[in-house]
Amino acid sequence: MHIDLRQLRHFIALAEQRSFVAAALAVNLSQSAFSRSIQALEHAAGCQLVDRGRKDLAPTKQGQVLLEHARRLVSGAQQLANEISQFNGLEAGELRFGCGPAPAAGLIPKAIGSFIGRYPKARVQFQVDDWQTLSKRLLSEEFEFFVADTRHFEANPDYHTHRLRPRRWDFCCRAAHPLAGRDSVSAAELMSYPLAVTIRPPNLRKVIVDLSGRPDYLPNVECENGYSLMGVVLRSDAIGIVSANSDVLHMARGDLVCLKIDGLAEDLEERYTRYGIVSRAGYRLSPLAEAMIEQIKQIDEVEEDVCALENVAV
Repeated sequence: MHIDLRQLRHFIALAEQRSFVAAALAVNLSQSAFSRSIQALEHAAGCQLVDRGRKDLAPTKQGQVLLEHARRLVSGAQQLANEISQFNGLEAGELRFGCGPAPAAGLIPKAIGSFIGRYPKARVQFQVDDWQTLSKRLLSEEFEFFVADTRHFEANPDYHTHRLRPRRWDFCCRAAHPLAGRDSVSAAELMSYPLAVTIRPPNLRKVIVDLSGRPDYLPNVECENGYSLMGVVLRSDAIGIVSANSDVLHMARGDLVCLKIDGLAEDLEERYTRYGIVSRAGYRLSPLAEAMIEQIKQIDEVEEDVCALENVAV
């Protein structure tokens, strides 16, 4: 089978768009030229790669196998060209990595800001998602590393992890919230209001459930975008969870208030992040990836946590 990277890119686009028209637009080809490219790839593979009888154009079993390898090959070719470009001059090239919602709300933007100041010609692409998705994209070689919860990777020899400083999680509400003026509130009172939280941190959520006496709970609003969640909190009586180094605290200064929860100790392990830098063991990182990781470590070492939210509100 002759491997044509251009055709593989087209097949990846088709698998993502599930439409010949949309995929052709995505790769800037006419529909007829795109269809010929897919047909040529199927001819080279000796089998049909997509089920044209299905509306969603799902890959066939052979197509799924080819798609998995196609993503690795295309990613590898891009990484090769990128590394050569970086070695020719570190100021050029593209860096792709991922991060969880908490580091994306503070640490990572600061690190990227410093990074592009040093390497203004570099292109940075980072994806914010949960650790499971980030891990899959790391293994498929879409990322060189990611910054997220490390507890699932620290004992696995296939990964290399570097722990970052823990930051405290706090429950917060808008300054005009009925609970905002209280010295402390019970977990049951807290959970009597809507909760707008990220999928993480699950351990802290379990602690609150246990304190409230409830068997479990389902958040009213749940997503991985901390800024969006704080927008909900600032516009309703919903309760949010925010990490102590989040830029949201600076942006919403005077509008957010920290809630002290009865029975929730300040030094409780579940109240703190366990984030770090995760990469694949035995894989060499590109010069730009190493430079970005070093920048993240430097920012992490010197960055001061925002004071407790009760000190932020005015």
